[in-house]
Amino acid sequence: MIAIVGRPNVGKSTLFNKLIGKRYSITSHLPGTTRDRVSHLTHFGSFSAILVDTGGLDFEAKSDLEEDVYTQAQIAIQDADLIYFVVDSSEELTTSDYEAATLLRKSKKTVFLVVNKCDARREEHYNFYELGFGDSFSISALHNYGIDELRNKTEKIFLKDNFKPYRVEKDRSSIGLAFLGRPNVGKSSLVNALLGEKRLIVSATPGTTVDATDTEIVVRKDKFVLIDTAGLRRRGKIEGGVERYSSFRALQALYRADIALLVLDHNDGINKQDCHVSQYVLEAGKGLIIVVNKSDTMEDAEKDRDRYIHQLMRKMSYVPWAPVIFVSALTKENIFTLFELALNITIERQKRIDDRELMLFITHLIAQKPPPSKGKSFVKITKAKQTNTEPPEFTFVSNHPDSIHFSYRRFIENELRKKYSFNGTALRLRFRNRLDRDQADKESPLRAKNARENSSRRSRS
Repeated sequence: MIAIVGRPNVGKSTLFNKLIGKRYSITSHLPGTTRDRVSHLTHFGSFSAILVDTGGLDFEAKSDLEEDVYTQAQIAIQDADLIYFVVDSSEELTTSDYEAATLLRKSKKTVFLVVNKCDARREEHYNFYELGFGDSFSISALHNYGIDELRNKTEKIFLKDNFKPYRVEKDRSSIGLAFLGRPNVGKSSLVNALLGEKRLIVSATPGTTVDATDTEIVVRKDKFVLIDTAGLRRRGKIEGGVERYSSFRALQALYRADIALLVLDHNDGINKQDCHVSQYVLEAGKGLIIVVNKSDTMEDAEKDRDRYIHQLMRKMSYVPWAPVIFVSALTKENIFTLFELALNITIERQKRIDDRELMLFITHLIAQKPPPSKGKSFVKITKAKQTNTEPPEFTFVSNHPDSIHFSYRRFIENELRKKYSFNGTALRLRFRNRLDRDQADKESPLRAKNARENSSRRSRS
């Protein structure tokens, strides 16, 4: 995990957005725009890491809100493996900068001093040595200057044996099931029902579970790890203190699970918070089961189920591949079907398509419906390969990868699912330029040979 910390308005959120490749954290010229911790999974070469944007550290703060922001930043520092300490090159160091440096040194964590808001030429910032972190990284998050160097150095740190980036080291003999959902939908009650005992605290008060809890269970020789989490809400609805901490730990639990069980309350219907939680699952590339709890309260079971599924199809149309199951944690109706579903989804997540078979399928698909052209240029897909499993990942080589519209990407995904199922799991489709790695790998030996021959000719002349 990487935490981005620093005083207000030094460009932490801009750096966060640049590293994840999209605008996710709110940016503003006004200090203190980021109040709580915002997190997102991103990649540094072959490594994955949770990147956390924190609120500004203002050591002269007096209000309760600013004190809470400071507490949230401390939690992020405590959990982090690597810290980006961001300062502003356009301003002199402040008391808050020095106080933050002292706090970070005490943490004994690996710290990168990142000097933001630099122009395109490299500048020496000797005064920043006073903070006690040695050489700094000169960047401009707004203009993308110095970002590649920061990424490369981060990956090198990850490669050290004594450093632990956020990579899931899981027991391949078990299947991790994360129970996610809004507060008070019955996640802990469902886990207790599956375990056959009251292992977890259950209360009518929302927010009883404050940290992720792992429990192992063996079902017909298959081992599962049940991960009960705190209730997740939309970022704007998350309150201060313990709830923010709990929500962050719930997301960490999702990243180390295999399959997410999105628990809904039949009596409450489906709202935006439920859809927002499902988006977390998609971003993490996990398996997904939609679990509608409290089915024992239905007046007309058949009609109520049809009505609820119709509502799901309308509000969560982006996950038509996710199985839906109606259960009752109170009466244990249908709950043990969850294990069978999880086993089937695991098989789908581990499925691998032969390269030749996949290429024949994609070639036939493109012949039926070619991708829309870019101006006068034809968009071509020249290669298709499954590059990973859990989740299944497919890489497509194209002459204009950025011009392949979202609707055509969705068309390819839908056709892959029709042909190969992949029921219950997210898929990842990546499109890249045909001059990328595959082409470079083929050309690099030839280029090296030509360079040696040219050098030899020059030396003889």
